Amino acid sequence: MSTSPVSNKVLDAAIAWKLCLDDSPGVPEQRSEFLRWHAASEEHARAWRQLGMLDQRFSAAVGPARKALLQSRVSLRRRVGTLAGGLASVLLVAALVLQLDAPSLSPGYWLADQRTATGELRTLRLEDGTLLSLNTHSAVDIDFEGSQRVIVLHQGEISVETGHDDLRPLLVRTDDGRLRPLGTRFLVKREAQGTRLEVLQSQVAAMPSNRVDEQVLAAGQQVMMTANGLSQISPVAPGADAWTRGMLVVDNVRLADLVAELGRYRSGHLGVAPEVADLRVTGSFPLTDIDLALASLTPALPVKVEQRTPWWVKVVAQ
Repeated sequence: MSTSPVSNKVLDAAIAWKLCLDDSPGVPEQRSEFLRWHAASEEHARAWRQLGMLDQRFSAAVGPARKALLQSRVSLRRRVGTLAGGLASVLLVAALVLQLDAPSLSPGYWLADQRTATGELRTLRLEDGTLLSLNTHSAVDIDFEGSQRVIVLHQGEISVETGHDDLRPLLVRTDDGRLRPLGTRFLVKREAQGTRLEVLQSQVAAMPSNRVDEQVLAAGQQVMMTANGLSQISPVAPGADAWTRGMLVVDNVRLADLVAELGRYRSGHLGVAPEVADLRVTGSFPLTDIDLALASLTPALPVKVEQRTPWWVKVVAQ
């Protein structure tokens, strides 16, 4: 079989399908659409075959070997550079390295009633009138069958605006504890340190898993909840819920922190050079077009955006 390079356009499509199917392997409609794409052209099939050849080489890299591969991308590219030659090989290797770099998703994410992919924002109107919005890469279970209305946040971030068409208490649960809204609008986000609660309207009662007492937070207050307690209360940042409208609002933040946040909304690697990481940024950025958000940095800061592939982008000094 031929292993000659395929066009960049077809290669991009093959990589996109690879990431899509790995992200949502059980969706019949996506699988059917992929099969139609694969059968449409010999070049499509060849691109997929070459991608699979590289994937097989990396799939055996586990434990220390996998760690070594991840720590030396340059060496990794050299090892497989002879498969198809030229730019096509670089793009294929970069895509697979990015896939290895991608953060792991919990089993709760894949089994959840509702989940969003990278860059996807979704708003649902629940049967009691509650308005539930899911941020990028978020997952929730919704259980309204018992004596309580329960939303379980497994991963990511949600915005909740409580409905009033049901007299049963509404609870939001995470591994760290439960939140009981008192007729309100609030944000809940799973973070490495615990569960962040930001109250936008009215009040929310927070009770950590290993505690039996609740603490009520008022509008404009936020707190980090762990299983053993609550952090000190602090003010909610302006524009905290702007993501529900497809925007990110920041005020005097480090460029590195802004880029890290924007990176949650796009597939692949989005980095920043150390020499510009501490520049300060204030502004509003669209979450539905990260390339546009990055482009808006260049008129105001001494930076430029380097893009080697659609999945490898870095903000560097101008």
